[in-house]
Amino acid sequence: MSEKFDFIVIGGGSGGIAAARRAAGHGARTALVESGRIGGTCVNVGCVPKKVMWHAAHIAENLPHARDYGFDVRNDGFDWLSLKRRRDAYIERLNGIYDRNLASSGVVRIDAHARLTDTRTVVADERVLEADHVLIATGGRPTVPSVPGADHGMTSDGFFELESLPRRALVVGAGYIATELAGVLHSLGAEVTMLLRKEMLLRQFDNTLRETVMEEMQAAGISILTQFSIAEVNRDDSIEVVSAAGMRVSGFDCLLWAVGREPNTDRLGLDEAGVETDRDGFVVTDAYQDTSVEGIHAVGDVTGRTALTPVAIAAGRRLADRLFGGDSDARLDYEDIPSVVFSHPPIGTVGMTEEAACERFGHDGVKVYQSRFTNLFYGVCERKSPSVVKLVTEGANERIVGCHVVGDAADEIIQGFAVAVKMGARKADFDNTVAIHPTAAEELVTLR
Repeated sequence: MSEKFDFIVIGGGSGGIAAARRAAGHGARTALVESGRIGGTCVNVGCVPKKVMWHAAHIAENLPHARDYGFDVRNDGFDWLSLKRRRDAYIERLNGIYDRNLASSGVVRIDAHARLTDTRTVVADERVLEADHVLIATGGRPTVPSVPGADHGMTSDGFFELESLPRRALVVGAGYIATELAGVLHSLGAEVTMLLRKEMLLRQFDNTLRETVMEEMQAAGISILTQFSIAEVNRDDSIEVVSAAGMRVSGFDCLLWAVGREPNTDRLGLDEAGVETDRDGFVVTDAYQDTSVEGIHAVGDVTGRTALTPVAIAAGRRLADRLFGGDSDARLDYEDIPSVVFSHPPIGTVGMTEEAACERFGHDGVKVYQSRFTNLFYGVCERKSPSVVKLVTEGANERIVGCHVVGDAADEIIQGFAVAVKMGARKADFDNTVAIHPTAAEELVTLR
């Protein structure tokens, strides 16, 4: 016999949990099915543990500056395993909090693998569930390339299982995950080489940001090899990779694949339910998170749309508000979503890149304001790190369509400015805002 619900959520990551709790808050009888650790990628093998490691790397980077500020600080080594244990214990506490929050919200939590058998029925191991609305929120997983010997490497999931710092690490990829993890490994003491298929890191970001980060990573000692397409991986005493052109790079004890992510849509029964996916397997959704099948919805990384935790949360909550809260037009606006790369130095960005703005509005319709400077923190330090702020404006009234920051605290600075950009602020609005001095953020309201 089947169990009746109003809402079945498949996937216990950020988007699924947010939608389930919001729906239950509206009075919907809700079930959430998840076979893995609650919290999904972000909590377990993504944002949260990554940020912990970035903090550790940030401390390591700043230890030499202590001497410049008059402190006698000695670095007697770094205990990777000790940090891992503390980090893992913190994640385990978060898992417990998520489970308790689901229970307190009245969501029925089912620990099982879910599969659609038709448009309204979900089989969760031995249980049969039915609902008028089903949400697919199963997220994604790291991609491993189909090359001989690829299994000698690990993905970002495996990075969080490491119990010691690699001596020589090879990071393959050019996106934000590759950039972030390469920076962490280097700052904590590993010798790091990055392999890029093309010429630049972070190709989807504004050119000024990606150039600055790439230059700083190379200046710090990270080796970046470009135009390198891996055809084969070998392992003997160490790991060796061979390019399609026959070039060999060897001597690594760790190979980290960071070449993209793919959706967790296999074994979900999407074909049986008639749910449309694109050629990469991502679930196709409209502006309201509806799939090709009435009553089946999708949010988060499984849709391939702006793979960020807050995006999945916001989309899930709005979907629940529309389905069960009486707000018939609730949906997420995917324009002007801020994001951060925890690189070295970090990036904060919202809106359009300069290149995208010129393509949409034409070169004559775009004006760019930019400043490169050294943060006051480094005024007494021997080693400097640059900061760059950039505003991209369009039209005669100079509406700000892009705001970009790279440098210390960029990750914190961008949130407030994202509000202004979302509200349609003009350059004159920034000019009319009194600066907070001395800060890096003031540079955004003093640009000329």
